[in-house]
Amino acid sequence: MNKSSAPVTVSDSVVDAVLGDEVILLNVESGLYFGLDPVGTRIWELLVEGTSEQEIVGRVLDEYDVEPERARTDVEAFIQTLASRGLTQEVIR
Repeated sequence: MNKSSAPVTVSDSVVDAVLGDEVILLNVESGLYFGLDPVGTRIWELLVEGTSEQEIVGRVLDEYDVEPERARTDVEAFIQTLASRGLTQEVIR
């Protein structure tokens, strides 16, 4: 399974709260807060549903006016940022 098709899950130590059209994430272990804009919020919703990175890119392409390469690199970078802050983790099978 390639990296972009592997499911990513929300870390057990993360709680989220909706504020308008944005989401605020809190890693309760580290105390780190992370705010998401509307597009980041949509990607977060898809991650919570268990959607793979590859599927998220497809949904972003369907829902937003963005070039395929830009969608792929932006989604990948966003997911890597969440993982580096302990907010998500890749599912190992």
